[in-house]
Amino acid sequence: MSRLGIRRRLFLVVVATVAVSVAALVLGFNVILARTLTRDARDLARTRAAAQVALLTVSRGRLAVQEAPDDAAADADIWVLSRGAVLEGPHAGASVNEAVRALAGGSARYAEVAAADILLYAAPVVAGGHRVGTVVAGVSLAPYEQTRRLVLIASVVLGGLVLLLVAAASRWLLASSLRPVRRMTRQAAAWSEHNLDQRFGLGQPHDELTELAATLDSLLDQLAASLRREQRFSAELSHELRTPLARVMAEAELALRRERDPSEYRRALEVISKSAAHLTRVVDALVAAARHEAGFGRRAADAYAVAAGAAAACADLVAHRGVELDLRSPQAPIRVAVEPELGERILQPLIDNACRYAAGRVEVSVERALGGVRYTVDDDGAGVSDDERERIFDPGVRGRQGVRDGEGAGLGLALARRLARSAGGEIEARPRAGGGRFVVTLPGA
Repeated sequence: MSRLGIRRRLFLVVVATVAVSVAALVLGFNVILARTLTRDARDLARTRAAAQVALLTVSRGRLAVQEAPDDAAADADIWVLSRGAVLEGPHAGASVNEAVRALAGGSARYAEVAAADILLYAAPVVAGGHRVGTVVAGVSLAPYEQTRRLVLIASVVLGGLVLLLVAAASRWLLASSLRPVRRMTRQAAAWSEHNLDQRFGLGQPHDELTELAATLDSLLDQLAASLRREQRFSAELSHELRTPLARVMAEAELALRRERDPSEYRRALEVISKSAAHLTRVVDALVAAARHEAGFGRRAADAYAVAAGAAAACADLVAHRGVELDLRSPQAPIRVAVEPELGERILQPLIDNACRYAAGRVEVSVERALGGVRYTVDDDGAGVSDDERERIFDPGVRGRQGVRDGEGAGLGLALARRLARSAGGEIEARPRAGGGRFVVTLPGA
């Protein structure tokens, strides 16, 4: 059964249930009919015997039979016995006569003679408180048995027709009911492979099919969103890894192309080391984000220590640009519900970006917000225009001011926002008079 399709299984269950029900009805009907026919035959035999007893008279202790207008019909199967002798009775076989004699002298009772297919009923004849004889009435069982056979055959045929009709109807109903389900599942499978923008769009669910359509639409939405996240992640990752990998390859090729003095080799190794450190930070951030999304190893960190770690990673850029980086500590310790590495990787590109665009000063503040922790990164640079506040978070997009020294933007604003959202937070670029402002909100511990 487990290897059959759901339609065939339902069909077999329906047919089996109907077959059992029809068989039970046919059996029960025929049992009731047999009992009814047996009761009717016994009632008829008893009625005949009572009618014959009413025609008898007793004279001097002997029975006398009176003639009735329909005597020829009445006594066709009637035996009158007195003192062991048959006073009147029809011609019958030896088995019937033997059964009739056996009923004489006893109480009122029935006897069935299977060889002659006849039912006998014996009724005692009492006069003056004394038994003077016995009347035995017989009823042929052949018509009753014929009726029973005909009804049995008819009920079996009718039951078979009902079963065939139900089987045909259930087959058609199951096929017509499940056909839309099969079509919808095939369409959903095809859309998931080739066109994730297609939807059934049957509106608010009001029955099983529309509920299935809504569920499949929801699954396709989730699949499309997951695919977009993966595509965006791939774009972010390639964008962030391209520059350090290019530096490593370029420095290695230049170092191998010709002989250099030790200072030049040292300078090339320093560039390679910085690029490798950059790659390590990117990989660490992605691993931390993946662990956080999977729910493994989540732990809280000191909010100020996270900001200090991110600021320390930008120390070379601060010294190179000659800007002043002011990290303001909160009045009381605050805990943030992210791993230290992940929190640093979220803040670092924002501080890095502010140091590149600032005219001379960058401020980083940490404070408790409603239900979490808020980091604010301010700089006294040109700021972010209104039409760039969302666009700068797209992979590969930079502000109009450009990056002054061509070093890139750390982990990238797009990847930073993705990491923040993976931790349940958000990054926004907000307007500020006289500079740029980025606000990071992360869940508090």
